Amino acid sequence: MLEIKETTPEDLKSVQRLWADGDVMRFVGFPDGLRQTDEDMRRWYRWIDGGRPRIDHYSIFEDGVYCGESFYEVDPEHRSAALDIKLFAFARGRGIAAAGLRHAIEAAFRNGAGVVWVDPNPENGKAIALYERLGFHRKDFPAYLRSGDEPPRSVYMELRKA
Repeated sequence: MLEIKETTPEDLKSVQRLWADGDVMRFVGFPDGLRQTDEDMRRWYRWIDGGRPRIDHYSIFEDGVYCGESFYEVDPEHRSAALDIKLFAFARGRGIAAAGLRHAIEAAFRNGAGVVWVDPNPENGKAIALYERLGFHRKDFPAYLRSGDEPPRSVYMELRKA
């Protein structure tokens, strides 16, 4: 059975292991994983917990086994929300990512977003295919998300609230 729940302090070790996995983190620029101390994780959790419901992070379990995370952060000025999903390799290709993303999408829309967006690495074809199956469309990066004149290193995809 799949369970998607708000991350709690009890989940931090699982999130920490997820982020330390180079296979999980390679498309976000950390091919050797992202090493975080316990204090780093507690500080990060305080940021999440203090920002709810504008920000939220979910831990995804299947039959009690931690599989990964989903996340959203609403930008109230632009009524948009950035989304993220990360899963361990054993949990991929089984519909878990789609369920985790749908959960975050619904929460972001409920909490002020009119559009949700992702920016996958162009080499991550499986993620791009998943986003397309969920109804996301490729677009140019909005001006407010661009960093100067530097060309984007990722693909901007968005889904508008129906």
